[in-house]
Amino acid sequence: MPVPWLRLLDAVIGVTDLARSRRIRTAAARDESEPDGGPRLPAGIETRLTGVVVAALKEVFDRDARRLELEREQLEAERRRAERALQLELVRQAADREITRLRALAGIATVVWLGSLYVAMHVLHVAARVTLGIGWLLLLGAIAASFNGQAAISEAAARERTSSSDAGVVALWLTIIGVALVALSALL
Repeated sequence: MPVPWLRLLDAVIGVTDLARSRRIRTAAARDESEPDGGPRLPAGIETRLTGVVVAALKEVFDRDARRLELEREQLEAERRRAERALQLELVRQAADREITRLRALAGIATVVWLGSLYVAMHVLHVAARVTLGIGWLLLLGAIAASFNGQAAISEAAARERTSSSDAGVVALWLTIIGVALVALSALL
C-alpha cells in the first residue's frame, strides 16, 4: 500500500494552522485588553515600575510644595520687614519733628532771657525786678524742660517707639508765662 504522503502533509499543515490560529486569537485578545497595544510585562515588574513612578511623582510634588511654602514664608518675612522699616521711619520722623519743636522753644526762651537782661539794667522798681526774676526762673525752667524733653524723645526713638514728652508741654507753658512776666516787668 502506498503511503498517502499528500494527505499526511495536508493533515500536518492543518494541525499547525489550528495551533497557529489559537495562538493568534489569544494574542489578539491580550492586545485588545492592553490600551497601548505593546508587549505586556510580567505583573511583578509592572507593579514595581508603577510604584517607582508614583514615588518619584510624589517626591517631585512634595519638593515643589516645600519650595512654594518656603517662598511664601520668605515673602511674608519680607513684608513684615518692610512694615517694620516703615514703622521705624515714622517713629524717627515723629521724633525729629518733636525735637525740632523743643529746640525752637529752647531757642525762644534763650533769646527772651538774653533780651530781658537789657530790660533788667533799666528797671529800678522792686516789683518789676521781682516779676523779671520770676520770668527768668520760668524761662530757665523752660530751657531745662526743653532739654529734658529732647533727651526723653531721643531715648524713646532709640527704643523704637513714639513718645509724647510731658517736658515739651511744660517747656511751652513755662516759655509763654516767662515771656509774659518779662514783658510785664518791662511795662512796670
